[in-house]
Amino acid sequence: MKKVILGVLFLLILTTISFAQKRGGSNEELTTKSEKAKKLYDEATSKYDEYKNEEAIDIAKKAVDIDPNFIEALYLISYCYKDMRLLDSSIKYMQIAIDVDPLFFPNSIATLADVQLKNGYYADARKNYLLYKELFRDKKLNIEALEENIAKCDFAIKLMRNPVPFNPENLGANINTKYDEYHPTLTADEQTLIFTVKEPEQPEFENNLRMHREDFYVSLKRDSVWSKRFNLGRPINKVGYNEGAQCITSDGLTLYFTACEREDGYGSCDIYFSKKEGVNWGIPQNMGEHFNSRAWDSQPSISPDGKVIYFTSARPGGIGGMDIWKSDLQSDGSWSVPVNMGDSINTAKEEMSPFIHFDNQTFYFASSGHLGMGGIDLFYSKLKDGVWSKPTNLGYPINTNKDEISLIINANADKGFFASDKKSAGSFGGLDLYIFDLYKDIRPQAVTYMKGHIIEKASGLPIVADVELIDLETEKSMSRLKSDDITGEFLICIPTNKNYAINVSKSNYLFFSENVALKGIQSITKPYYKKIELSPIKVGESVVLKNIFFKTASFELEESSKVELLKLVEFLNLNKFVKIEISGHTDDVGDDKSNMLLSERRAKAVYDYLVKKEIVSTRLVYKGYGETKPIDSNKTEEGRANNRRTEFKVIGV
Repeated sequence: MKKVILGVLFLLILTTISFAQKRGGSNEELTTKSEKAKKLYDEATSKYDEYKNEEAIDIAKKAVDIDPNFIEALYLISYCYKDMRLLDSSIKYMQIAIDVDPLFFPNSIATLADVQLKNGYYADARKNYLLYKELFRDKKLNIEALEENIAKCDFAIKLMRNPVPFNPENLGANINTKYDEYHPTLTADEQTLIFTVKEPEQPEFENNLRMHREDFYVSLKRDSVWSKRFNLGRPINKVGYNEGAQCITSDGLTLYFTACEREDGYGSCDIYFSKKEGVNWGIPQNMGEHFNSRAWDSQPSISPDGKVIYFTSARPGGIGGMDIWKSDLQSDGSWSVPVNMGDSINTAKEEMSPFIHFDNQTFYFASSGHLGMGGIDLFYSKLKDGVWSKPTNLGYPINTNKDEISLIINANADKGFFASDKKSAGSFGGLDLYIFDLYKDIRPQAVTYMKGHIIEKASGLPIVADVELIDLETEKSMSRLKSDDITGEFLICIPTNKNYAINVSKSNYLFFSENVALKGIQSITKPYYKKIELSPIKVGESVVLKNIFFKTASFELEESSKVELLKLVEFLNLNKFVKIEISGHTDDVGDDKSNMLLSERRAKAVYDYLVKKEIVSTRLVYKGYGETKPIDSNKTEEGRANNRRTEFKVIGV
C-alpha cells in the first residue's frame, strides 16, 4: 500500500560498488583473468560515470558473457538497474554475485536478505539469512535479529501457501481521484463516510508537493450508492494547514481528528475534537496539554460508548518508536492522562492506525513489530476479562510485503475499508479507498443499532435526554449518550448475542424503557428505529416496564429484571414526591380469574421489591388487571407478548 523505499538497497550497492572499484584500481586486481572482459568492464564503468545506465548494462553483460563469475561486473549491473528503479533485476544480479563468491563482500549477504524480505522474496531472503548465519557462526552476530527475520520469512511463506479470501473493490469516482485518499471513517449506520484527501491548495500547485494539503471530505450514501464527495469545510478544515486521521462517534455527533502545526498546538501534531451543532460543526478544540504531548499525536479511534480514545503517539515513555495509547472519559467529562496500552499491543518497533470496532471488544491496528510479512501488517486483538489477547495477523493477501495501514470495519462486521496505492484497471491514481468482504475468522461481533429521536409527548418538540444501553445479564452499562441538542436524534450501537435494556431519561420526566433481545443471535439484525415520547411527571401518565420478567405462569421475578427495577428505584428516589400504582397485565390465554390473580401477584412482587429497597410503602399501590386492558391484539404471539406487561402510573405528585 505504501511504495517500497529503495534506500537500503542503494546503500548496499553503493558500498559494494565502492569496494569493487577500490579492488579494481588496477585491472590486475579484478576477479576475472580475461583481458577482454576487463576492457569491457572499464568501458561499462565509464558509461556508468556518465549516467548512461542502459549502455553500461549492455557492455557489462558482454563482460559477464565472457566470464560468468566476474563479480565486479555483476555488482555494476545490479547498481545500474537500481538507478533505473528496476528492483527485480537489481536483486537478481546481486544474488548472482553472492552465489559466485559469498566471501567477496560477505556483509552484502545479510543486507540483500533484508531487501529481499522487505520486497517479498521470502524464500531467497531465508536462504541468504541462513547462509550468513552459517558463514559467521563463529563471529559475534545479532542472533536475535537474525532469527526474527528468518521467522518472518517462514511465517510469510506459510501465509502465502494459505491465502485468505480477499476481493478489494475500488469505491469509485465519487470518492477517489488522481490524488491521495486515505484514513476512512464510517458512522455506525453506514450512511456517512469521512476521509482524508491530500491535494494541491490551488490548481497552479499541482506539481509542487510541498503545497499539497490534507483536508477532510465527506460522502453520503444515497440508495446504497456513495454520493459525490464534498469538502467538510470550515471550521474543521483550515486553509494552509493539514487535517487528517479522524474518527467519529457512533452517533455521528462528535469528530476527533489530527491537526498539525496549529497555533494552539502542543506538539507537531495534536488531536482535536468538534461537536455537531444541528447541521454544522462547532469550533474545533484541542484535547488539552494533559492529553497531547510535545511530540506527535495522531490517528484517534473512539470507542462506541464514547468512553475511551485510542491513538498513536511518538511521546516519550513508550515501548517503541510509535506506540498506541489510550485515555478514559472521567465522570466530570474530562479525559484522563493517556496511558500506554502495554506490551500485549505495543512492541519495540512501530504500532499505529488503531481502530476499535463498534462491538467495543475487537481492536485492529498496524504493526511492524509483531510477526508479519516484513513491512507493516494489520492485526486484531480481542478484549476478554479486561485483557487484550495476543494479536492475530489478518493473513495474506490482506497483508503483503508492503505497508498495510488505515483499516476500519463496518458495524455489521462484514466489510473492511482501507487505502491502497495498488495499480489496477479500476484505480484512479495515488492512494485510493477500497472496500472488501471480511472473511469470517477475523470478523468482530456484529453490531446493530437503535436510531431515533426523542420528543416531548405533549408538544411534539425535540428534547435532550440521556440514552443508556445496559446488559441485562451483567447489569453493566454498555453505552451512554445524549440525544442531539437541536434535533433530539440519537444512535446507539447494540452488539449481538446479548439481551439489553434501553433506558431513556430526563430530569422531571418519566423514563422510557425498551427491551432488545439478541441472545443467541450472532449475525446481523435489522436496525431499530424509534420515536420516543417522554412525558413530564404528572398524574395519569404511565410507563410500560419492558424489562421486568417473570418465570412462566409464575409471579417469581427473573434475575434479569433487576436492571429495570433498579431504574425504577432510582426514579423514585430522585422524585420523592411521586406516588405510583404498579399494575400487572396478562394476555387472554387461560381463564379470567386465574389471569386476574396472576397479574395481581406479579404487581405485588414488584411492590415488595421496591419496599425492600426502602421506598416508603405509602407511595406505592399495586393492582392486577388480568386481561381487561390489552394494548395490542391477542390474535398474534407478538400482540399477546405486548399485553403481558408490568406498568406503573403516576397517581400523586
